[in-house]
Formats: sequence, C-alpha cells, structure tokens
Amino acid sequence: MFVPKKIKHRKWQKGRSINRKIETRGTTLAYGNFGLKAQTGTWITGRQIEAARRAISNFMKREGKVWIRIFPDKPITQKPPEVTMGGGKGDVKEFVCPVRPGRVLFEVDGVSADIAKEALRLAGHKLPVKTKIVVKQ
Repeated sequence: MFVPKKIKHRKWQKGRSINRKIETRGTTLAYGNFGLKAQTGTWITGRQIEAARRAISNFMKREGKVWIRIFPDKPITQKPPEVTMGGGKGDVKEFVCPVRPGRVLFEVDGVSADIAKEALRLAGHKLPVKTKIVVKQ
C-alpha cells in the first residue's frame, strides 16, 4: 500500500472542492506513449491506486513499463464509531491523493497499442473517477 515515509504535519485540514478547477500540472504524457487521464475530480486512496496498478501489470503480463503519476500524501482522519462529539480530531485512517479533472494518473509504454489500451481500460474500472485513455501524438 502507498503511504508516505514522512509527513510534516500529521493531520491536515480538509481543503476545498476538487471538481471546481481543472488541473494545471501533470496534464500531458511525460514518460510513456499511452496514459490514463482523469475526467472528474475526487480523492483516490492508496488501495485504489494499487488495485489499478495490479490490473495494468497483470494484463500486460509484466511486459513493458508502467509509471504511476500520483501519490497519496494527504492524511484523512476518522473518529471511531459511537464516540460523542468533542475530544479533538480523529486518528489518521488512510492517505489519499486529491485528483482534479485533467490529471494523468498512469502511463504505459513498451507494449502494443491494443494491449496498452485494454490494460488502461481495466485500470480505469478500479478508480472512482471517470477516465479517458490518451495517446502521445
């Protein structure tokens, strides 16, 4: 599972809505010839990223190369069940990556176009965002 080795602050504030703005960083392919781009915005957990990575690598039979362009570094807290109000903020439950529309999530290279597109399509089903497959021009 993806978790940061070290973070500056243990608990963060929630932040604003992710769907309001489109992404300005990481919107073009930088490493591979095929990529998976987010069409909507949400938080993606480390478990979801790992599930998508496994779907890609299993379908490609571990040929080619996969780049993961996102990393979950935002801690999300949750209080235990049946606890009354007050008593401060809850403990860190998981880490997420806030993804805005337009962000490239995964890149693939070293396999044929059909295999790459099918692998990215399968990975898109593991993620909580609508995705689009992009090809380098």
